[in-house]
Amino acid sequence: QLSCLVKMVTLHGIPKDLDSYPKDLLLFLSPSDYAATGSCRQYFANIGKANLDVLQRESSQRKQLLLEALACLKIPGTQVNEENAEILGRLVCDLGGEYIKSSGGNLLKRLSQCESFLPDQEEAVRSVISSGNTTFGPPAAWSAFTLNELSGLIPVFDHSILQKIPK
Repeated sequence: QLSCLVKMVTLHGIPKDLDSYPKDLLLFLSPSDYAATGSCRQYFANIGKANLDVLQRESSQRKQLLLEALACLKIPGTQVNEENAEILGRLVCDLGGEYIKSSGGNLLKRLSQCESFLPDQEEAVRSVISSGNTTFGPPAAWSAFTLNELSGLIPVFDHSILQKIPK
């Protein structure tokens, strides 16, 4: 339905007020389509707010979006800083384990909003949290507020992490 709607909306060219349309529509446009109305950074900031689950998790379309986002944001290697993590929004859920490990705590808060994780992502999250080198500190120093901030990641925590969290 959304791809059909995009065809109707773009029938006479890309509308100048594209930002006022539902973010999910943008999933069916390319950054080059959007270029007439804004920058690729703005496009991916909007994509990051869309419901990515409209596209299948491992679909080529979703993989392509992530690749284009990384290229647009000129992310060298696998380290994503806080600013780029904010722009990527829900796209961080598609980053592989190597990105999660390299980026340390920069992605944790965003990752806690993901619906599910692949095994390498889960392992990377556990590794980053176990290191204690995040803004949240080691699990032994966490409060109820910290747990609330990371609530979406709790199912990923293993016994070694859980036992360190204060009662």
